[in-house]
Amino acid sequence: MKNSHYLGIDVGSISANLVLIDAEAQVVFADYRRVDGWPLRAAQAALAALRAACPQAVLAGVGATGSARHLVAAALGADVVQNEISAHACAAIHVQPDVQTVIEIGGQDSKVTIVRDRVVVDFAMNLLCAAGTGSFLDAQAQRLNLTIEEFSRQAVRSERPTGIAGRCTVFAESDMIHKQQIGHRQEDIVMGLCLAMARNFLGNVCVGKEIRPPIVFQGGVSANQGMRRAFAELLKCELIVPEHHLVMGALGAALLVRRAAPAASRFRGFDVCERAIDTQAFTCPDCANACEVIEIVDRGEIVGRSGGRCRKWEGRAGPR
Repeated sequence: MKNSHYLGIDVGSISANLVLIDAEAQVVFADYRRVDGWPLRAAQAALAALRAACPQAVLAGVGATGSARHLVAAALGADVVQNEISAHACAAIHVQPDVQTVIEIGGQDSKVTIVRDRVVVDFAMNLLCAAGTGSFLDAQAQRLNLTIEEFSRQAVRSERPTGIAGRCTVFAESDMIHKQQIGHRQEDIVMGLCLAMARNFLGNVCVGKEIRPPIVFQGGVSANQGMRRAFAELLKCELIVPEHHLVMGALGAALLVRRAAPAASRFRGFDVCERAIDTQAFTCPDCANACEVIEIVDRGEIVGRSGGRCRKWEGRAGPR
């Protein structure tokens, strides 16, 4: 429908991102905010910001992605729930149809997705080592008494980047302290950290992958000028950083629900952003795995569940 709008929301461990698109897939509204340990509250706050900015928006569909996607999907009433690889790839292909490689680095994980002829053919993720994520840069910026914005600006001023051991956060920190003590300039240390992180990503996450341009760089770390420079130098090509690089997961979720075109959205209404939605857990007794299942509770009613290896509880509402 011409006046339809589609909402995508991406909630992870660090940020909650929301994008509203119109029927022609143009971005109408975007919101990026920190989770600060409360994914549902962050999602509700983003929804409240959307309502304030676009009070006349009528949602024809809601898509959810990110590590907290099932939690948020149950609370808000999502029509499509999709993993981050699919959502980020969909957004990258939308903004750069000839993309061959998608690099996405967030606060707690990093991913590479290989695309050929607009189809995802391979991917890899780093979920174990903080040295390949945005939290690594945040921690080092704090150690240097810099904001992440100052860190970014200093990196691009470096003329002689310092060699930093970047395969492990512990080694990187001790190496950085040593380089400070022997007199390396701060901007050179900062750029050295960016190069170390980029090498770590290419040497671990991308091992065995054919990295071809055009390369789209997205996620929170793509805002860092030092990381853009590091990847460009190591890959010997410029990376494409989309206009909405911070919220590409949410954009992908919105595009996916637009493609699905649900006949009637399950969206539970904008007033959900005002309610005190709670969670509770129970241990599933049905097999030896004894999975912990999370129940999402709104005004005393269980509106959805998430968790469990077999996924039997995923999305189920009502009494057990």
